[in-house]
Amino acid sequence: MRQTGNGFGLGEACGDFAIAGVAGALAQVARRALTGLCAVLLVLLVVKRPSETLARSSLVIVIVLLLWGLTAAWRLLSARLGLRRCYLFAGGLVVTGLSGRPRGVVAWSEVTGLNMLVSQSLLMAFYRFEVDRRGSRRLAFLAMGVQPALVEPLLRRAAENGVRR
Repeated sequence: MRQTGNGFGLGEACGDFAIAGVAGALAQVARRALTGLCAVLLVLLVVKRPSETLARSSLVIVIVLLLWGLTAAWRLLSARLGLRRCYLFAGGLVVTGLSGRPRGVVAWSEVTGLNMLVSQSLLMAFYRFEVDRRGSRRLAFLAMGVQPALVEPLLRRAAENGVRR
């Protein structure tokens, strides 16, 4: 919450959580599909046993480790720089974009509804939130994963402030 601070008058900080956009969802699909493809390739290498099996399977394993390592590095870097975050406060929420600057600031008193769409599949798992605001356009963002940490605190804060789903 270093970059956003509480310069918006939203009260006590309640946490910050990673969010994503469409590119993040597509990256999740690509990473999972490539990992699955590499797993199938490894199985085929073990079953068929072509020449240079060790070198080929080592290359496949390096690709998977590199892919997952880059994902972990991106998570650490984006959290440290405040990129694509949802900051919850007692009086509202702040959503930052890829530049780390606030892309949406919403006080709970302005919220007329909170819509949630859940997708849980083999290639893509996310929660999509749409915050309906009085007199303004909707603020939408994704929380990636099967059970992201953002879901419970966001729904609890919304319920405490009388926001209906």
